[in-house]
Amino acid sequence: MKTAHGAAADQGRAPASPDGNSSGVEPPVLGGSEFSDYFLLDNLLTDEQRALKQKVRAFMDQEVIPVINPYWERAEFPFELVPKLARLDIAGFQIAGHGCPGMSNVTAGLVILELARGDLSISTMMGVHSALAMTSIALLGSEEQKQRFLPAMARMEKLGAFGLTEPTHGSDVVKLETTAHRDGDSYVINGHKRWIGNATFADYSVIWARGDDGHVGGYVVEKGTPGFDAQVIKGKTALRCVQNAQISLTDVRVPAANRLANVHTFRDTEKVLLASRFCVAWESIGAAVAGYETALAYAKQRRQFGMPLAAFQLIQYRLSRMLADITDMLCMQFRLSQLLDEGEYSMPRVALAKMHYTERARAILADARDMLGGNGILLDYHVARHLCDIEAIDTYEGTDTVQALIVGRDITGYSAFVPTAPSHH
Repeated sequence: MKTAHGAAADQGRAPASPDGNSSGVEPPVLGGSEFSDYFLLDNLLTDEQRALKQKVRAFMDQEVIPVINPYWERAEFPFELVPKLARLDIAGFQIAGHGCPGMSNVTAGLVILELARGDLSISTMMGVHSALAMTSIALLGSEEQKQRFLPAMARMEKLGAFGLTEPTHGSDVVKLETTAHRDGDSYVINGHKRWIGNATFADYSVIWARGDDGHVGGYVVEKGTPGFDAQVIKGKTALRCVQNAQISLTDVRVPAANRLANVHTFRDTEKVLLASRFCVAWESIGAAVAGYETALAYAKQRRQFGMPLAAFQLIQYRLSRMLADITDMLCMQFRLSQLLDEGEYSMPRVALAKMHYTERARAILADARDMLGGNGILLDYHVARHLCDIEAIDTYEGTDTVQALIVGRDITGYSAFVPTAPSHH
C-alpha cells in the first residue's frame, strides 16, 4: 500500500469563493482503506479478497450511499437495490455449495464491513438473509432442504427472515413460548415473534417454536401461508429501512418436510447465533470506519479561525483515538476470523468481540458527529444515520450485558445469567 495515510483526503473539497476562502463543506467523499487500515492488514489478503472488498465498497459508494437517506427518512426498504445486490454474488457468505459463495470467515467479514460502512440497514438485511435464515438451513437442514431452499436464496430471488425473539422473551429467548404441534404430516404453529427483520416481505421465514416434546425446532414458513401475519413495527429511530415486524402465528400449518431436520434442542440455535453474532461484530467495525473516514475528510475540508479543523491539536487527538480504536478492532477481529477458519469456534470469543466493538463504534460515531458540528445532525453527511443505527446494532444479537455474561461465565466458571433473589428472614 503506497498511498500515505490521509494523503487523498482533499477529495470532495468544497468550491472556493472568489477571495480564496472555502464557501462551505460538501458532504465528504470517503477514501480508500488507506484511511483506516493503519497496520496494513490489506497486505495479508489475497488478490481475490482485495478485489472483492473493493467491489463491495464501490457498490456501496456508487449505488447505495447516494440514494439511501430518503429511504431511511421515510422508513422504507429500497427494494430497487435487491437485484443489484444479487449481482454481487455474496448472499450466503460462508455457505459452500447450492449456489453460495463459500467464503472464508476472513473474506465474509471484509464483505460485511464494507456493507456496513455504506449503510447498516443494508448490511442488516443481508445479515438476516444470509447469516440467519440461510445459515439456519445450511447448518441444520437436510440435504433435500438445502437443495430446495438455498439456490434461490443465493440468487436473492427468494429472501429470508429468522423468527426467534418474542415480545416477552429477548435476552431470555431460551424460554420462548411459540408452539409447534404435530398434526398428521404438518405442524401447527401458534405464538408471537417480535423484531423480526425482513419478515414483512420474506419468502421464507425460519420460525423457532417449542414442539410437543418440549424441545425447540426450526420451521420454514413460506410466504402466503394462512395465519402468518407480519406487521411493521413503526416509530423506530434506528435501522429505519429494515422492516422489523411483530408476527402473529395463528394455526399456521407448515408441512413436516419444512421442519429443519437437524434441530434437536435449543442449543442447536447457538450454531446459527454464533455465525450471526460474528457478522454483527464486523458491522460495528464498518460503521466505526465510516464515522472516522467522514470525520477525517471533514476536518481537512472545514476551516475555522482561518485554519482547517485538522490543524488543531484537539481534533488531531480525537482522530488519533478513533484510529487507535479501529486498529484495535480490526486486528482483534482479523484474528478471530482466522480462528473460525481454523475450526476454533467459541461463542465467548465472538461475544467479547461484539460487546467491545459496538461500544467503541458508538463512541467513535458520537465523536464524529460532534466534530461535524451542526452538519453532524444532517443525513447529508451520513454520520447521523450511522449514529442512530448503531443503537440497534448494540442491542440485537445480544446486548453488551448478555455478551459480558457469556464471557464472564467462560472465564470464571460461574453463570450469572439468572440472579438469585435475596432471602427474607
